[in-house]
Amino acid sequence: MESAQSQEQAAPGPFTAFARFVLCGGGVGIASSFAVAGLGSWMPWALANALVTVGSTLLSTELHARFTFGAGGRATWRQHAQSAGSAAAAYAVTCMAMLVLQQLTAAPGAALEQIVYLSASALTGVARFAVLRLVVFARNRSQAAATVDSPRPVHATVARTSAPAGPAALCRAA
Repeated sequence: MESAQSQEQAAPGPFTAFARFVLCGGGVGIASSFAVAGLGSWMPWALANALVTVGSTLLSTELHARFTFGAGGRATWRQHAQSAGSAAAAYAVTCMAMLVLQQLTAAPGAALEQIVYLSASALTGVARFAVLRLVVFARNRSQAAATVDSPRPVHATVARTSAPAGPAALCRAA
């Protein structure tokens, strides 16, 4: 009981959680970019990117469960799956943004490519933060709140009559 209440109090507000999300996600993203470059020299880049994406999503989900959203422990497999789904959606959006750029501009410069990619990443990051906060890690807070709000079970007493009341009795009762 006491631990549920302390976990509820430890859950960060939206601004703190967003700052932590940027810190964790950005840190893992930077480390991932170096890991992809390193692995890409030993194996095909697409395979290196896939391996690093899986590993970084697992690591990020654990960090978000423990640090960003104050879930109070390790991430569950369901949270990992939901997080992977939101990461896959973000990946698809950034790929689509780059594809649209390639269709609109014959030879975009490196600066324009970076602007488009980082803009798409930022937008999907904000959307991913909302999904993680409101869906993936929200259940822990609502379960803890339910435990804190109703510490004792409520028992209801139901009176039963032997015969149903007629319409006249119901009208008088109202």
